[in-house]
Amino acid sequence: MNRTPHPGAPLVFITGASSGIGQALAARFRAAGYRLALVARREAEVRAWAQAQGCSDAEAGVYAADVRDVAAIEAAGRACIAAQGLPDVVIANAGISVGMATEEFDDLEVMRRTYETNNLGMAATFHPFMKAMRRRGSGTLGGIASVAGIRGLPGHGAYCSSKAAVISYCESLRGEMRPDGVRVVTLLPGYIDTPLTRANRYRMPFLLTAEDFAERAWRAIQSGTSYRVIPWQMGVVARLLRLMPNALFDRVLAGRPRKHRQGE
Repeated sequence: MNRTPHPGAPLVFITGASSGIGQALAARFRAAGYRLALVARREAEVRAWAQAQGCSDAEAGVYAADVRDVAAIEAAGRACIAAQGLPDVVIANAGISVGMATEEFDDLEVMRRTYETNNLGMAATFHPFMKAMRRRGSGTLGGIASVAGIRGLPGHGAYCSSKAAVISYCESLRGEMRPDGVRVVTLLPGYIDTPLTRANRYRMPFLLTAEDFAERAWRAIQSGTSYRVIPWQMGVVARLLRLMPNALFDRVLAGRPRKHRQGE
């Protein structure tokens, strides 16, 4: 049952909150009594969801921003602090996944957009809060990576490399922030049933609903872990793939259907 947050309740700031994992995380944090600060390009959809949940303006602030626009997401962060206070948890969830073929010139723009969203957008999401969290001596920064960041998949070069960068970036950030009491949590989803994955044309083992993922992510954040693959079975699969010799890895993936490219 959802609990109505009181004015002094903890606050979570979530990007990509209009659907999928972001929306499920918002619901899970609200159920735990958190106030919400929700960010998405599709502001109207987020507002409609918040109203459907019975959230008052005090319980859920909504901010319109595309994380690729550094000025816009930085302004959303400052607006959140001014209106709702400094968040206790910030989750950089916004991301895109599009197949690419490097020999196709137009797909170089796909790669640029992927990096701007998945990597620069994450850093820009965290930026407005970091100094204040350090001064306060507490806070959690959560980065949504992916199991796909552990090893590169054919046809998925932009997404896999961007998520590998998320893993390394969050690891670097963790070492920087830890002395000041700010935690950095790296979450690596496996296959999650969201609008982003429903068009995939390959098997998705250990598929979770967005709500299942959100529950496990919530527990990981609350436990203070620094790195968690969800579900754990995908962590085992990813570790085995990482240990495979390249020749065997290439044979295993030979002929595997690839992610749809833009326009397919």
